[in-house]
Amino acid sequence: MEASSAKKQIAANRKAFHDYYVEDRFEAGISLAGTEVKSIRQGGVNLKDSFCTVSDGELFVRGMHISPYEKGSIFNKDPMRPRRLLMHKREIMRLYGKVMQEGYALIPLSLYFSGCRVKVELGLCKGKKLHDKRDADAERSARREMDKALKGRKFDNE
Repeated sequence: MEASSAKKQIAANRKAFHDYYVEDRFEAGISLAGTEVKSIRQGGVNLKDSFCTVSDGELFVRGMHISPYEKGSIFNKDPMRPRRLLMHKREIMRLYGKVMQEGYALIPLSLYFSGCRVKVELGLCKGKKLHDKRDADAERSARREMDKALKGRKFDNE
C-alpha cells in the first residue's frame, strides 16, 4: 500500500450506527482552514451530533465540533461553523433527491486522513425506531454471552 493512499482514522461517529441503518457509504473531501487541520491532527474533533444538508447545490456538514487550535490566534474559526463538503455536483443532486423523497438522512460516519488530505465518510442512513434499537441491543448482548460461554468452554477443555 502506498503512503499517499493510506487511511488514518481520526474520529468515528459510533452513535450513528446506534441511531440509524446505514444503507450506503460515500467519501467526500472537506474544506477546512489551516488551524482546523492542526486541531484535527491533535484529535480535537467530535462528530456525535453532526448531519449534512444541501443548500444551493452545495453539501454542508453541520454540528461537527472542531476545537480551536490552542496555538492559533485570530486565525481560529468558530468551532461549530458549517463546513463545505467537496463532491461532484451530480452526486450531490442524487443524494439530495434520495434525502428529500425517501426519508433518508446524510450522516458523517468517520473522519480520516487519506494521504495528507482530510476526508469524510458519509452514510446514507434511515432512522431506527426505539424497538429496533432495543432489538439490536438484545442481539448484541446475546452474542456477547455466547462468546463468553464459548471462550470459557475452550479453557475448560485444556
